[in-house]
Amino acid sequence: MFELIREDWQTYQRDPWRQGLWVMMVYRFGRWRYGIHNPLLRKMASIIYKWFKILSQILTGIDLPCETTVGRRFRIDHFGGIIISGDAIIGDDVILRHGVTLGLKHEGERGAPRLGHRVEVGAGAKILGNIQIGDDAKIGANAVVLIDVPAGAIAVGIPAKIIQKNHLQ
Repeated sequence: MFELIREDWQTYQRDPWRQGLWVMMVYRFGRWRYGIHNPLLRKMASIIYKWFKILSQILTGIDLPCETTVGRRFRIDHFGGIIISGDAIIGDDVILRHGVTLGLKHEGERGAPRLGHRVEVGAGAKILGNIQIGDDAKIGANAVVLIDVPAGAIAVGIPAKIIQKNHLQ
């Protein structure tokens, strides 16, 4: 846990006032508590986690449950309005901007998005359902992504359309 928090500290440029860092510290603690074997200590750690999670949600407007799988150097550039499903999987070096939702397509239906490595998600984007966003993909601001996005592609619009990078040159 402490190694990952040190890496998060570097990712957020050693700035203690970045709200994404606060959320990541609570997230890392929430994941770490699952490794506590003593039932009483684990229960106490769970209570502490739940209080800190609610406090971080109130202060930052970011909902990142500890059930989410998050890679290394995950960065939330701007705080506010970020909702991430507990089923979501996020790769390494991913960047989210404010107003992003990574969630389920329909209530009661399992399957949240899986983001590859080095994915950038623009402000206000919604990525919904059991879909895969490939490595190095970019999601445009306010896009509503309901389909898989191949590696290196760009998704824009409502509903999102896929643009391959080689078509932009």
